[in-house]
Amino acid sequence: MTDKKSSKAPRPIIGWREWVGLPELGLGRIKAKIDTGARTSALHAENIELFELEDDELWVRFEVRPHQRSARDGAVAEYPVYDRRVVRSSSGHEEFRVVIRPVVEVLGQRYAIELTLTNRKDMGFRMLLGRHAVRGRFLVDPAASFLGGTTPRR
Repeated sequence: MTDKKSSKAPRPIIGWREWVGLPELGLGRIKAKIDTGARTSALHAENIELFELEDDELWVRFEVRPHQRSARDGAVAEYPVYDRRVVRSSSGHEEFRVVIRPVVEVLGQRYAIELTLTNRKDMGFRMLLGRHAVRGRFLVDPAASFLGGTTPRR
């Protein structure tokens, strides 16, 4: 008789912050905080604008600036809207957010996640990777950073 737990492949370990990619949004690398206290992932976005295509499909257009305190490498992205919902912050503040479902790349794994768009300009990280994005895929070491490697400064 085999033990179900021992037959699973070991999950890779990630640190509390990692470089991740959002290739469908044109972001090769963005520094993300791994936040197991947050249910859903969040991305800093500015000038968020909803629009409909001819077939009534709802899309969102937004500006992404992946580097904190810098406008360089900014880009405009367009993506289909997956959902719209109220998200409550850790301080209890509620905000209505657009949700998209792009592919994220973390330590060589590529998979779709739910990603809310919000203004994070005053926050320490332009992206949060929430617990639903890491559950069952990674173990988080809160004492480690950038276990997937670092991106050199430009």
